Amino acid sequence: MSTKAQLIGIAPQLRVPDVVKTAEYYINVLGFRLIGYFLDPPVYAMVERDGFQIHFGKINGNAAVHTNKVPGSEVTDFVIWVPEIELFYAEVKAAGANIIQDIIHRSYGREFLISDCDGHVIMVGD
Repeated sequence: MSTKAQLIGIAPQLRVPDVVKTAEYYINVLGFRLIGYFLDPPVYAMVERDGFQIHFGKINGNAAVHTNKVPGSEVTDFVIWVPEIELFYAEVKAAGANIIQDIIHRSYGREFLISDCDGHVIMVGD
């Protein structure tokens, strides 16, 4: 018997102006499936792909979308690891993803960058 609790998942939670629009982007472009919308009109949405979830919470009023983008920084909003990086690249490119950096080789592996419909930058690495 373990003496420590086991983590079984983690999900980024992004604040967005339109949770339906954002969820549909992740479904139609990045291949996620909808777990559900909450309230009517929706103020929260959850999507999943291969056991990994991303959650979206509605921004109230005219508040701006906050990302990790800082001038001169290469920090992204989150990372997705995909061993079959060429297949995923081809899949999302064909679906209309905004690829802001093609696959490049780094000292730690290959990666490419996507900007989602709200300006969040996703690094996809192998």
